[in-house]
Amino acid sequence: MSSKDWIEKDYYAVLGVEKSASSDEIKKSYRKLARESHPDHNPGDPKAEERFKTVSEAYAVLGDEKKRREYDEMRSLFGSGAFRRSARGGGQPGGMPFDVSDLFGGGATGGADTRFGGGGFTDLFSSIFSGGAGAGGPARPRGPARGRDVETEVALDFDDAVRGVTLPLSLRAPGVCDTCHGNGAKPGTQPVACPVCHGAGVTTRNQGSFSFSEPCRNCQGVGTVVEEKCPECHGTGGVTKTRTLNVRFPAGVADGQRIRLAGRGEPGERGGPAGDLFVQVKVRPDELFGRSGDDLTLTVPITFPEAVLGTDLRVPTLDGTVTLRVPPGTPSGRVLRARGKGVVRKDGRAGDLLVTLDVVVPAKLSDEARAALESFADQTPPAAREHLDARVRRFS
Repeated sequence: MSSKDWIEKDYYAVLGVEKSASSDEIKKSYRKLARESHPDHNPGDPKAEERFKTVSEAYAVLGDEKKRREYDEMRSLFGSGAFRRSARGGGQPGGMPFDVSDLFGGGATGGADTRFGGGGFTDLFSSIFSGGAGAGGPARPRGPARGRDVETEVALDFDDAVRGVTLPLSLRAPGVCDTCHGNGAKPGTQPVACPVCHGAGVTTRNQGSFSFSEPCRNCQGVGTVVEEKCPECHGTGGVTKTRTLNVRFPAGVADGQRIRLAGRGEPGERGGPAGDLFVQVKVRPDELFGRSGDDLTLTVPITFPEAVLGTDLRVPTLDGTVTLRVPPGTPSGRVLRARGKGVVRKDGRAGDLLVTLDVVVPAKLSDEARAALESFADQTPPAAREHLDARVRRFS
């Protein structure tokens, strides 16, 4: 929605509330009207659909405290009876012909109104409500600007991610020019005050009752200009270069985690602080271990006799081995836990190693093994399948 909409549309009337209505009253009215005009409740009714859009537009402004305050200020200055509509769509403040569309560049010429610097009515209000001209003070010159954040990606081995590691990281990104140290001027010279704005960074123009300030176009709002440019950066103060940083990845860093290095991004402009460097971590999978939070996971195959009779199982950890007791009659898929053998947390405590047992069924057997297994089967009680057999007999 445009600034023109804010002046011409009475959103309070749209929602059927007074200008002094509370936030709860506005919300309650909006919900009632939105429910009544919702397209799902009025299929094929274009008027209801348009009404729903209008109600939603009104609530988008009045339901936001900041937007509502700016809307009220704008209506107080230019709307709500300040202009009496004329036949040509304008108004008559003080008896003088006035067309509000002229402010928006919507007159006969159809272009932006050059009286407002070519930017039209939006620029006017951005000045008024941002503390610029028309709000009792000049536009602010461009001061120091924070540098942009930089993001890169690093692949870590599984073991390094679990234990923590410090790695050199080479980046090719914008940095401060070493020749001019960021001021953009040729060595031995300095930037000078802008001859247009005289170092203020802004210029002011009078338009009748209004005074408009804007960033100086000659110096781009900086207040200084470089007469003799640095041969290395050509006056920009920055160059793209390769730099190497030693980055510490803490123990337990996870795949997809972002490490923030404050002040290691692009340098700021005009002495502003540097941005941040964000390092996206990609962890290479390990051939043995998996990870679930702070726990390590490991799948270990065991034989059928080991599952039936039980056994002591020696398994690897990240820093050695551990022996786990497999009790007799262990089913496939059972998880054994080795406490404290997982990922070390920040507070010094560690997760666990979770060992999943996988009973291996041989695809081929020798004659002796088959005979032994058949003998075992003859001595083994049948599996408890009575509830299944009962259902099967229904279809026999």
